[in-house]
Amino acid sequence: MAKSEEAKKLQEKQGLKEEFIEFINRGSMIDLAVGVAVGGAFTAIVNSLVNDIVMPIVGLLLGGVDFTGLALRIPNFFGTGDEAVIAYGNFIQNVVQFLVIAWVIFMVIKAMNRMNRKRDARKAAREAKSEASDKKSK
Repeated sequence: MAKSEEAKKLQEKQGLKEEFIEFINRGSMIDLAVGVAVGGAFTAIVNSLVNDIVMPIVGLLLGGVDFTGLALRIPNFFGTGDEAVIAYGNFIQNVVQFLVIAWVIFMVIKAMNRMNRKRDARKAAREAKSEASDKKSK
């Protein structure tokens, strides 16, 4: 009986392995991996855009303000440890990054929706034309 139990466990492990391989090979899993990789690269690009281009220009327009250095320092009134630092400049920069990312995603989705509507309209026109020709031939 010991051999049959070992054979059964081995068969379960092989089934699990095959199931896992099937799961990995599904298109949606690969699409997800590609999406995560592209998303990471896109985040780096947007961070650079905001940090290196947008915020310096905004800082210049506001009189040479460097947002990364803006902070509110609260001394420790209890006499132990360091002061508390509220880095509101960093927060402003992160809000700008979020708005840029949200805007780009909005524009991409808007373009995709426009292409889908055009595709659907062409498909509907072809179907209507096909139905009209079918009625004429009868």
